[in-house]
Amino acid sequence: MKNLLIFVAMPILIIILAYFLISGIVEPVRFEQVRSFRYGKIVERLKDIRDVEVAYKSRYGKFTGSFDSLIDFYNKGDIKILKQTGSMDDSIAVAQKLVKRDTVIVPVRESIKLRSINSIFADSLRYIPVVGGEFELQAVVKKVSGLNVPLFEARVSNDVILEGLNRQLVVNINHDIEEINKNLSSAQRYSGLKVGSIDQPNNNAGNWE
Repeated sequence: MKNLLIFVAMPILIIILAYFLISGIVEPVRFEQVRSFRYGKIVERLKDIRDVEVAYKSRYGKFTGSFDSLIDFYNKGDIKILKQTGSMDDSIAVAQKLVKRDTVIVPVRESIKLRSINSIFADSLRYIPVVGGEFELQAVVKKVSGLNVPLFEARVSNDVILEGLNRQLVVNINHDIEEINKNLSSAQRYSGLKVGSIDQPNNNAGNWE
């Protein structure tokens, strides 16, 4: 009877052990695939936000911390751009004054092509791809070396980006990032994805760059 129980239980035990072994290998791989996919989509949206913010600043001399204002500007606003006819590398054309530069006013929608969404859906600029919810958006004017410098920041934390995934793996990646952050400036330091910084000027860089 004892041998029979061992004979029956052993294959079941082997199957259970094999399941946990495979899960331990597959789960981190799946986690990284999903993380990479979500990061990619969110980075594209953050780049779009940056492009519109930079255009907004060129028009008004400051950034905005309001998605309502940012989206309204994209949908209805206009900006000045420099349009050039001919090439400055063409010495003959330059000598003959055939190279011309004119400032023209164009709608923002025509000057900025969004990467992450179709331009007609610009209202979605505020939303975090894949996981939903809204980005955090802030804008300030800060004294830097005696000058007033407009700054902005758009961000989303890893806890939001990786919602629904293995919690221990999320904790692990946040811990790794915190260790890396110790060697970074405050403008780069963040457990998640962000573009720009309200702490100090960083040329509107993303922390993934």
